[in-house]
Amino acid sequence: MFLRPPATRPRPPSARRLRVLSGLRTRLLVMLLVPLVLLSLGNAWFDYRSADNVAVQQDRRLGALIPLLADSVVPAAAGPAEVPALLLAPPVAEFLKDRGSYAAFAITDVDGRLLHGDQWLAGLAPADAELELHSEEHVGATWRIARQRQATVAGELVVAVADGSDARQQWARSILLKVLLPNLVLIGAAAFTIGWAIERALRPLLQLKEAVEKRSPRDLSPLDEQATPEEVRPLVESLNRLFALVNAQAEGQRRFVADAAHQLRTPLAALQAQVEAWAQAAGLPGAGGQLALTSEQVHKLRSATRRTSQLAHQLLALSRADTTMEAQARQPVELRALAEDILEVHLDAATAKRIDLGLDVRPATVPGHAWLLRELVSNLVDNAVRYTPPGGTVTLRCQPLDGGALLEVEDDGPGVPPTERDRVLERFYRVQGTAGEGTGLGLAIAQEIARVHRSRLVLGEGAGGRGLRVTVQLPGPDQEPLL
Repeated sequence: MFLRPPATRPRPPSARRLRVLSGLRTRLLVMLLVPLVLLSLGNAWFDYRSADNVAVQQDRRLGALIPLLADSVVPAAAGPAEVPALLLAPPVAEFLKDRGSYAAFAITDVDGRLLHGDQWLAGLAPADAELELHSEEHVGATWRIARQRQATVAGELVVAVADGSDARQQWARSILLKVLLPNLVLIGAAAFTIGWAIERALRPLLQLKEAVEKRSPRDLSPLDEQATPEEVRPLVESLNRLFALVNAQAEGQRRFVADAAHQLRTPLAALQAQVEAWAQAAGLPGAGGQLALTSEQVHKLRSATRRTSQLAHQLLALSRADTTMEAQARQPVELRALAEDILEVHLDAATAKRIDLGLDVRPATVPGHAWLLRELVSNLVDNAVRYTPPGGTVTLRCQPLDGGALLEVEDDGPGVPPTERDRVLERFYRVQGTAGEGTGLGLAIAQEIARVHRSRLVLGEGAGGRGLRVTVQLPGPDQEPLL
């Protein structure tokens, strides 16, 4: 039973975007909103200063009305003992008319007896002739009161004038609705607008980040410099230069491996042909003891040349698998036909060891590179046939699974201990004490090809706890990678 390997769940795009923008966006928001807050506080302070100036002017006006109201006192017709009459001067009458219920006055004698006006203003007389100004709460309003001793035709009286439209009080009432609330709304709207503008302005950076993030490690093609903002273009140019240098270095290494493999194949093929001919000649009857010794030496030489030839072939396959195949378009590959072809290739080697090489396949198609998948299956089958003892069984399976396909190669050979299963996928690693010829590259090449096809090898025990089962689940075109 195949267990799908756990896949790392990618972070949602919103989380990645927040991580990229958090530092820069926060700094921009702070740098733009802090001046707005300071300007709002400055505006409130200037409003207060304006209200204070109005209050000063109000105090001056009230102080100017005091002598006019004192001059409005005229002697009583009945005599000095009667309450003096009052003939309001035009400015005083205009003040009382304009303010309405928010204007009041009082004229009292020095003992506090009310002669004219409002009783609530009949307070204690000032100690001297200096103008007295103060604020007082009355009937739910704050009144500004000016009170002063004045010499009139009726003698020394105390004159008081009050204004209920105190500018300071008006400012205190309107600061929330006219200053703070509009400023808070303005700051909130500015924060939203600035955040939206910053995100739109940084969108090219996000696109650049996502383009680099989605790239394969082997995709070193240059980035589009014209699609990036002018401020970021020097960074993109530097990245492109770095990509070019790394690509040139990697290309040189790949050419070296490929050239070395190509150079080795031809002389090794000729050498192997000669050794095969010598081996056949050494095996002729009637050769004698000396010929038997020569036959043993030729057998060792033939084994060495076969192993070297296999190494050159695997180096070439590894070099091809290491190229930028991920950037090339994948084509539909029919795995059933591919598996049948691989079986025919390895049938002679299996028959020579009396190994039952079986096939259990059903039609399955996956996107990929046909020659790489052929190399993958061939390496798995060759590895199973090579290490399975004579008389054993090797089975190649292929079936559709979850929109993709499942490939399995199972044998009943010695298997691989669980502690060694990760290491046998490394290049040039062989389990200690393993019999048979090998280079330690077969499973490593298969693992590299599986990675190119967004999958990986899964090693487990064969049927009945014997042997080795190698499983590769190839994802379909719309499936997530199974790495």
